[in-house]
Amino acid sequence: MTSLAEALGFAPDAKLLIISCDDLGVSYATNSAIYDSLRTGVATSAGLVVPGPWAREAAASYRGEDVGAHLTLNAEYDLYRWGPVTHAPSLLDGDGGFPRTVVDLWEHADVDEVRKECRAQVERAIYWGFDVSHISAHLGAMELRPEFFDVALELAVDFRLPLRLPGADQQHQAGFPFRQLSAEEGVLSPDRLVRPPRGQSGRSAMDQVLGELAPGVTELVLRPARDSEELRAVAPDWAARVEDHAIAKATGYVQVLAGRTGTTLTSYRALRDLQRVPKSS
Repeated sequence: MTSLAEALGFAPDAKLLIISCDDLGVSYATNSAIYDSLRTGVATSAGLVVPGPWAREAAASYRGEDVGAHLTLNAEYDLYRWGPVTHAPSLLDGDGGFPRTVVDLWEHADVDEVRKECRAQVERAIYWGFDVSHISAHLGAMELRPEFFDVALELAVDFRLPLRLPGADQQHQAGFPFRQLSAEEGVLSPDRLVRPPRGQSGRSAMDQVLGELAPGVTELVLRPARDSEELRAVAPDWAARVEDHAIAKATGYVQVLAGRTGTTLTSYRALRDLQRVPKSS
């Protein structure tokens, strides 16, 4: 069976890395840092929170970067709220925004409203001018529950887009073979997801990530943001976000380290283009 790396034109034991940035559109601090990471850093892809308060500004600042639709059904911050772009009463909490937790979402959401909302988010990103490269899910809300996964997979098939999925080791936890189901529909996904270790400098974090990289396509998920009063007021995890921006900006160091470890940077757009190649009969 041909591996994803081989299908992309690399050797079977090649190490490929997507460096992605979540939460574009959540705040000005995230927009500024993510575009900075894509344009002058090592980031190769990003995910747009279409319902985010700063999503329209992200669209106005877009220059053709690799950006996917980061399907969003939660607003996790106590003091910073956003909600659906469609009429979806089951996706609202008492504040009039999305539920704060994934568990609350899973317990109360109507799947038909989820489907309508998520499709509207992808369509709005396209309408705003984004060349949407993939689908991912905010807080991992779509992947581990079958009825929510079905919505994400349906969109990936309909829009011919790759879909971020957890690694195969999490299928047992979810209780259903989401990677197999996705593959059967011809939808591509990175082989595994990793996040930077916390409490380390950007350089030491990348040392660990690239040093432990396995053959295949790995996605490193960052959430960059610029340090600001706005960010500190909104996000309790602001320090980790600022650290992620530093990781994404360690350009020269990451390039040297990638060469030393035999790692090639790639993007979701490369996966999307492969997924859209007509299959020979």
